[in-house]
Amino acid sequence: MKEKLSFEEAFQELENTVQRLEEGELTLEESMALFERGMELVNYCGQLLDEAELKVKALLPTQGEGYKLVEYSDQEGIS
Repeated sequence: MKEKLSFEEAFQELENTVQRLEEGELTLEESMALFERGMELVNYCGQLLDEAELKVKALLPTQGEGYKLVEYSDQEGIS
């Protein structure tokens, strides 16, 4: 995916794509193009969710109160 969409923008486009496909008033070529775009959006949203999960996992509890953000390169060996 070349453009940088926010998760919300990509998910909204995905919802619109699914809705258009479900309506069933498209040619085969249009349906295939929308299906391919939908798959791109699914993969893109999945990637963004994976990145968000890594950031959440990078927040480690401190010995005191609260959490500290650990850089990705410092995460090796952390489970």
